[in-house]
Amino acid sequence: MDPANEEKQQLPEEPRFLDFPCLPDDAKDAHGRPALNKYSSTITRAHDFPGAQAMLYAAGVPDRETMQTAPHVGIASVWWEGNPCNMHLLDLAKIVKDAVQKQGMLGWQYNTIGVSDAITMGGEGMRFSLQSREIIADSIESVTCGQHHDACIALPGCDKNMPGAIMAFARHNRPSIMVYGGTIKVGYSKLLKKPINISTCYEALGAYAYDTLKNPDDPSQTKDDIMLDFEQNACPGAGACGGMYTANTMSTAIEAMGLTLPGSSSTPATEPAKMRECVKAAECMRICMEKNIRPRDLLTKKSFHNALVMMMVLGGSTNGVLHMLAMAGTAGVPLTLDDIQLVSDKIPFLADLAPSGRYYMADLYEIGGTPSLMKLLVAGGLLDGSILTVTGKTLAENIASYPSLPQDQVIIRPLSNPIKTTGHIEILKGNLAPGGAVAKITGKEGTRFTGRAMVFDKEAHLDVALNKGAIPRGDNLVLVVRYEGPKGGPGMPEQLKASAALMGAKLTNVALITDGRYSGASHGFIVGHIVPEAAAGGPLAVVQDGDEITIDAETNTLSMNVSDEDIAERLSRWKKPKMVVTRGTLAKYAHLVGDASHGAMTDLF
Repeated sequence: MDPANEEKQQLPEEPRFLDFPCLPDDAKDAHGRPALNKYSSTITRAHDFPGAQAMLYAAGVPDRETMQTAPHVGIASVWWEGNPCNMHLLDLAKIVKDAVQKQGMLGWQYNTIGVSDAITMGGEGMRFSLQSREIIADSIESVTCGQHHDACIALPGCDKNMPGAIMAFARHNRPSIMVYGGTIKVGYSKLLKKPINISTCYEALGAYAYDTLKNPDDPSQTKDDIMLDFEQNACPGAGACGGMYTANTMSTAIEAMGLTLPGSSSTPATEPAKMRECVKAAECMRICMEKNIRPRDLLTKKSFHNALVMMMVLGGSTNGVLHMLAMAGTAGVPLTLDDIQLVSDKIPFLADLAPSGRYYMADLYEIGGTPSLMKLLVAGGLLDGSILTVTGKTLAENIASYPSLPQDQVIIRPLSNPIKTTGHIEILKGNLAPGGAVAKITGKEGTRFTGRAMVFDKEAHLDVALNKGAIPRGDNLVLVVRYEGPKGGPGMPEQLKASAALMGAKLTNVALITDGRYSGASHGFIVGHIVPEAAAGGPLAVVQDGDEITIDAETNTLSMNVSDEDIAERLSRWKKPKMVVTRGTLAKYAHLVGDASHGAMTDLF
């Protein structure tokens, strides 16, 4: 070893995040109780920071005693208007703030940003979606640390909101609780007389393009009538997309990790129980502060295993893989694609939930919600009930008082009769994905697919072909969408518009692979997160029309029938395309982001 390198290896590790509490963990207040203002006391003690105290008095601190003794709790809502997932979070945050104040603490309400996947899907706005996760994490970390908050309660509603909040928790590592904004209620088609949801709209687009969107009970209704009906009735009010899409995938996973109150993930947004949860969160925040329960105490290998179990049992989104890797990487917990495959190999798929099933999160709530499901999984030895949670109790203690799932319910299959004996998430490798890829294979479409490549350099090009009805039926095709990875997109856009259109058009002869990603509402024979991405010179960049490609979930491979020598020769002639953006937030993201197999993190150092 080089002496300089040897000396460098022996240097003490620098701190990963800034963490300088003013008071030690065992500090007491004037009454001999644990001091809860460990961080805020930096600026509120004595007269060391008179300007800071002047600003805080102006912001609402009522008196000197409160200034010196009350802990400061940041209440971070991912609220904005124009998106049902998030439009109600300001009101929930106000309930949290009121409850925090009644606990003798100072509540400071603030906001961070969000981007709606459903609104941006299929357009250039989708490139801003994944990178919003990093901005959310940066925002919450910035306010928590910059304002010397002692704790944080975050209220996310949409999918990137939740991992963004948890990544911030892991960074500042101060007592923290997540309150999920809740799921939307099920929509209903007035014309077709059946439940619908946001995914219905995208699948209908494929049927619309291929002229198969009809009402069999009323042929007089046009396809435009039906599309308008779906658009006006799919989303009946506030709440996140109602199936086992990415938002509900992440909320159930995070609940299984102990970072929310029991039932948070399954309680619909507009239920009174969601408001009661907001009040209870303030009570549990005081417990966390008194017992010094911090996020990195809860973000452990065991809790991530629980999260992955929930994802497999419920048929969760492929985005869960991306977000789980990022949360673990931020918290310093070793988690790899291989770990995810090991869980998938052992855990059954039990839930008949959309997008591949018939029911929705609001339906699961009616039969006991996630606590009742967790009770089954703990009893069956699949979930670890011993992990600590934000209530100060173990997961098993949290769910002990909840009822078991009803005997006659049909949403969650018994452990003895699963939909699939193993998980639906498959990690694939091969000469097309040396660094890994993620497939969502429920088994309903089979476990192996071979077809000839039809290549598109951007998702928009495929969308144009689908809108024209130009993807033929007949021979098996593997549609290849490339240059849509974290760097190449940039932003790794979701491809629900394309995948849903394929389902709606009933193009069962088609599979879809990409270095981009998919919405949790996607289903079918789809593979995403291909690493290395095309923009980084991965083999995906040199796939040609007509190449034979095989997706095999039995051998966990993604390969093309091209020799290693031919791939190397093609790559030697490949030229990296110019970046499509060179300024602004997307350019910064493309410069900083890592690959999808490590969570597409910008926090890589």
